[in-house]
Amino acid sequence: MLSINALIAVSLAYTLVLFLIAFWAERRARAGRHGWLRSPLVYTLSLSVYCTAWTFYGAVGSAARSGLEYVTIYLGPSLVMFGWYFLLRKLVRIGRVQRITSIADLISSRYGKSGSLGVVVTLLAVTGSTPYIALQLQSMTLSLSVLAGTAVSAPVMGMWFALGLAVFAILFGTRTIDANEQHFGVVSAIAVEAVVKLVALVCVGIFVVWGLNGGPSEVFARIPPALLSENIFTPRWVTLTFLSATAVICLPRMFQVMIVENADERHLTTAAWAFPAYMLLISLFVLPIAVTGRALLPVGANPDLYVLTVPLSQGQPWLTLLSFLGGFSAATSMVIVSAIALSTMISNHIAVPVWLSLDREHSQASGDVRQVVLTSRRISIALIVGLGYLYFVLTGGSAALASIGLIAFAGAAQILPSLIGGIYWRGANRWGALAGICLGFAIWLYTLFLPSFGGSFLLSEAVIRDGPFGIDALRPHTLFGLRSSDPLVHSVFWSVSLNALAFVTVSLLTAPRPLERVQGAQFVDVFRQAGAPVLQRSATSEDLFTLAQRILGTAPAHKLFADAADQQGTPATLPVADDRLIARVERELAGSVGAASAHAMVSQITRGGQISVDELLRMADETAQIVEYSQELERKSHELARTAAELRSANDRLRELSAQKDAFLSQVSHELRTPMTSIRSFAEILRDQQGLEQADVQRFVAIIHEESQRLTRLLDEILDLSFLESGQARLKLADLTLGDVVQSAVTSTEGLCKSQGVALRVAPAHMDARVAADFDRLAQVLINLISNAVKYGKGATPQITIRAETDADRVHVEVIDNGPGIDPADWSRVFEKFSRLEDMTLAGSAGLGLPISREIMRNLGGDLTIMPCDRGARFRLTLLRAAGTEGRRAAE
Repeated sequence: MLSINALIAVSLAYTLVLFLIAFWAERRARAGRHGWLRSPLVYTLSLSVYCTAWTFYGAVGSAARSGLEYVTIYLGPSLVMFGWYFLLRKLVRIGRVQRITSIADLISSRYGKSGSLGVVVTLLAVTGSTPYIALQLQSMTLSLSVLAGTAVSAPVMGMWFALGLAVFAILFGTRTIDANEQHFGVVSAIAVEAVVKLVALVCVGIFVVWGLNGGPSEVFARIPPALLSENIFTPRWVTLTFLSATAVICLPRMFQVMIVENADERHLTTAAWAFPAYMLLISLFVLPIAVTGRALLPVGANPDLYVLTVPLSQGQPWLTLLSFLGGFSAATSMVIVSAIALSTMISNHIAVPVWLSLDREHSQASGDVRQVVLTSRRISIALIVGLGYLYFVLTGGSAALASIGLIAFAGAAQILPSLIGGIYWRGANRWGALAGICLGFAIWLYTLFLPSFGGSFLLSEAVIRDGPFGIDALRPHTLFGLRSSDPLVHSVFWSVSLNALAFVTVSLLTAPRPLERVQGAQFVDVFRQAGAPVLQRSATSEDLFTLAQRILGTAPAHKLFADAADQQGTPATLPVADDRLIARVERELAGSVGAASAHAMVSQITRGGQISVDELLRMADETAQIVEYSQELERKSHELARTAAELRSANDRLRELSAQKDAFLSQVSHELRTPMTSIRSFAEILRDQQGLEQADVQRFVAIIHEESQRLTRLLDEILDLSFLESGQARLKLADLTLGDVVQSAVTSTEGLCKSQGVALRVAPAHMDARVAADFDRLAQVLINLISNAVKYGKGATPQITIRAETDADRVHVEVIDNGPGIDPADWSRVFEKFSRLEDMTLAGSAGLGLPISREIMRNLGGDLTIMPCDRGARFRLTLLRAAGTEGRRAAE
C-alpha cells in the first residue's frame, strides 16, 4: 500500500507540472510563437478529453460485468470521426465563420440569436454535466482510498479535489474574455495528460498480458464464453453506440476542444484517423485487464478499480502509481474543460443578459464590461464544480462509474435533433427547437436523472416505484406502459424520439422569423456563403468604439477599428459606421459574450438604442428576401447557362451531321462515278468503232459486265447499310453452334486463302458454344474479316487465326492476322463509311465491308471492335449466348 501523504504529494507535484506546462504554453502563444501548439497532433490529443475516468476505470468495470459491451464506448466516436467530412467539417466551418463560443451559442445563433434558447441549452448542459463531474470526483477519491489501504473521508477529499480543479480552470480558462480564442495552456496540458493516461493503461495492459499471463492466447483462454456472447448487438448495445457517438459532438467539453479550440480546419483530416487510433490503443487491454482481475482478485472486488488493484495486488507500486496518475489525468482534464465550456455558456447566456437587463442604463454608459464577463465566468466555474461535488455527496457514490457517465451522455443527446436539423434543414425554427429540447430534457430528468438519486431528491422512492398518484403508466422506468429491463434504453428511446418528433412537428406548423431564415441560410449553406448578410442599421463610430473597447479591451478595439479604417481608405480617422462595420463589431463581440448578447448590445447602440422589434424583423425580412432573390437569380442563371450549353451542343451536332451528309454524298458520288465512267467509256467505244476485232469486243463487254456487277454490289451494300442503321433489317435469330458458322465461313474463303498462300487456323476451344445469331449474317461478317485479313495481312508467312472465348453471358470470337497491323490512331477510321487507309487502298473496295459488319453485330445484340495486338490486326466479335446453353451443357 502507498501512504495517503505520498499519494497527495504525488498528485500535487503532478498538478504543478501541468500548471507549469500550461503557463509555458500560454507565454509562447502570447509571444506569437505558436509552433507545435497549433499542430494537428496536439489537436488530436486534446480530443482525448473524451476518455475520462469513465473510460479509464469504468470501461474495465463494464467489460468485467457485461463483456464486449464496453466496445460501444469507443465505437461511437470512431464512427463520427470517420464521417468527419460530412458533419464535423461543417461544424468547424460554422464555428469559425459565426465565431461560436459554445454549443449553446451555436444553437442560439442558428435560431435567430435566441436568448431563451441559449438559456435552455445552458441549463441542460449544466444539469447533464453535473453527474459527470461527480463521477470524476468519485473516481479520484475511490482510487486514493484503495491505494492508501485506509478509509478516507470521501466528502472531504472530494472537496479538496474540486477546489484544486476549480482554481486551475479559473487561472487558465479565464485569462482572456474572448471565449472563441484558443486556450493554448489548457489544451497543451490536456495533450500531456492524454499521453500519460494512454501510457499508463498500456503499461498495465502489457504487465497483465505478458507479466501475469503467458501472452494473449492464455488471456483469451481465461475468458468465460458467456462474457463474449452476451450483451452484443442488443437494444442496449445500439443505444450505447448512439450515445457515445452523440457525446463526441454534443458534450460541452467535446464541442469546446473539437470546434472552439480548433486552430485549423485541416487538422480534422489528421484527427479523423489519429483519434480512432488513439481510441483503439486505449481500449486494447481493457478486456485482458478485466479478465485477469476477475481471476486474481477476490469476489466482491470493485471491477472499476481493476486497473489499480491488479498491479497493486502483485506488488508493483510504481506501476500502480503510474496507473493512478493516468486515472487522475483522465478525471482532471474532463473537469477543467467542462468547467471552462460551461462557464462560458453561463456567462454569455445567463449572467451577461441578466446584467444588461438589470443595469441597462449603466451598460450603455462608461464602464468595463470585461470585468463583468470575467467575474461571471470565474464564479460560474466555482458553481459548476460545486454542483458536481454536491451531486457526489448527495448520491453517496455509485458502485458502477459507467452508469453515471451514461446519465450525462443521455442528457447531452437531447441537443442532437436541433443541432443536426439546424445545420441541414432551413425550415427548422426556434419554436421547434425549444419544444424538442424542453420535452426531451423533461423526459430525461424524469426517467433517468432524478431516479439516479434513489428517491432522495425531488422524486420519492414511492413515485419511482409506483408512479405519481399510483399511476403505473407514469412510472419513470415504465413510461406510457412501455416496459424495458434497462432504464437507460427506456429513457433514451422516449426522450430522443419525442424530442425529434416535437422539433419536426412544431417547425412544420410554425414559420421561422426573418432573422432565423437569414441565420438558417448561413448555417445550411456555410460553404457557399462567406459571411452573414448585413442589416441596414445606423450608429456613430464613437459609440461602437466605446462598446468594443469596454468588451474587447483597448488594444484589440484600436486594432479592430484601425483595420476597418484602412479598408475604407481613411487610416487617420475612425472608420465610417456603415453596415459592414456594425456587423463586424457584432461578430467580434460574439466571440466574447456570445451571439445573443452581442446582438442585444449592438441593437441598443444602433439608432440611439431605440430600435424596435418590428423594425428589426422588417430589416431582417428584407435581407432574407434579397438573399432568396439572389439565390433564385443564381439558379435561373445556371439553368440558362445549361440550356445555352445544350443548344450549342445540339448546333454542333447538327453541323457535324450536315458535314457527314455532305461527305457521304460526295463519297457515294465518287464511288458510283468510277464504274459508271468505265461502263460509258467502253460502251461509246463499242458504239463508235466499227472495225474492232472480236477479241477486243469480248474484252470490252467483259469490262462493262464486271463494272456493272461492281455497281450493283455497291448499291446493294449502301441499301444494306441503310437498313441496318435504321433498324429495319430483318434478322433470323436462332440458337446456333459457333463452330458451324465458323466452318461455313472458312469453307467459303478456302479458295481465296490458298490462292494467296495464307494459312488459316481455327482454335477448337469453345467452338461448341451456343450463340443467338442469324447464321447467314454472322457468316457474312466472318467472311468479310477473313477476306480483309487475306488482302491486308501480308506477313512473311501469312497466317490467320480464329479463336473463341466465353464468359457468363457472352461469347467472343477473334480473327487475328500476322500482317503489318493497323495504327491505333486509325482504329476509328476503319469503321467509317467509304474509309480506306491510304497505304491499304485496293481496287474494287468501296470501304463499306467493316461498317456493314459492325452494324450487323450491333443488330445481333453484340459488337465488332479492334483489340490491341503485338503484331498484325485483331478484330473481336461479341455475341450473346443462346438461352439455355448452360442447362444443355449440364445435361450432356
